[in-house]
Amino acid sequence: MSEPALRLSGLTRSFTQGGVTIAVLRGVELSLARGEIVALLGPSGSGKSTLLQAAGLLEGGFGGAIAIDGVAAQALSDDSRTALRRDKLGFVYQFHHLLPDFTAEENVVLPQLVKGADRAEAHARARELLEALGLGARLEHRPSQLSGGEQQRVAVARALANRPVLVLADEPTGNLDEGTAAKVLAAFLALVRSQGSAALIATHNRALAAQTDRVVELHEGRLRPA
Repeated sequence: MSEPALRLSGLTRSFTQGGVTIAVLRGVELSLARGEIVALLGPSGSGKSTLLQAAGLLEGGFGGAIAIDGVAAQALSDDSRTALRRDKLGFVYQFHHLLPDFTAEENVVLPQLVKGADRAEAHARARELLEALGLGARLEHRPSQLSGGEQQRVAVARALANRPVLVLADEPTGNLDEGTAAKVLAAFLALVRSQGSAALIATHNRALAAQTDRVVELHEGRLRPA
């Protein structure tokens, strides 16, 4: 039996503001199997982004245990955590964060080159993904020449370029109109499923959540079925 793509065990996180300690995560337990897509619901301020930051190994200060594809993150050096993020994780945010001076294709090629991919293979992979997302005619366009929905599709392609074990998405369609959001989401879910990645998607959108394999809700610092 393969290791889960993600396992969070007893995850805690607190912040101190004005001398008051606020517990945001209170012993979160979560496991995602390879190929499983899970929606994470919760109101603003409930800690969804904090949980994703933990799962993405983006900052410290967390208690409990985090394992990515069976690798315990707490035992790793900073360099090893960076390598684990690069090799095993993909990220999609509400805002695309594309590099403005590079074309759509180049934005998807770059993370592959950082991982050590062959340049020709990286370009072929970028074109494959962008064409699957309906951007075959926009490969040479820079972000400023793309619509918001097109930019977010490039961000999806970039997140999937290295075939991550786990994709973490924080309100990936929250900045798009309803029609565009539905199209971007459908393309995102189809690609994630086609390559067998797991995905954890933080969202307020229950219609989006209904299209995933499982829905959990963050309530008072703990997860529960939604």
